[in-house]
Amino acid sequence: MTALNLCIGSIAAVCTTIAFVPQVIKSWRTRDLSGISLPMYTIFTTGVLLWLIYGILRQDWPVIIANAITAILAGVVLWLKLKSVLSR
Repeated sequence: MTALNLCIGSIAAVCTTIAFVPQVIKSWRTRDLSGISLPMYTIFTTGVLLWLIYGILRQDWPVIIANAITAILAGVVLWLKLKSVLSR
């Protein structure tokens, strides 16, 4: 992997991971997940976990780190959504 590839991958990883932080904060604070789609977040979180596995298999650190963090963030939102759906 060239330095340019690593740099671009790292910047992309930071951008796509940070993008989920506002949603997690808002969901955590308000506990209002009415606008969150359970099927979408389930599929998305599954996809992120698969990207994480892919990154591990390829030993691609930007992919591993970004998807590990994103899996945690998306997992929090998914957990809050499941909790709200099951408490109805």
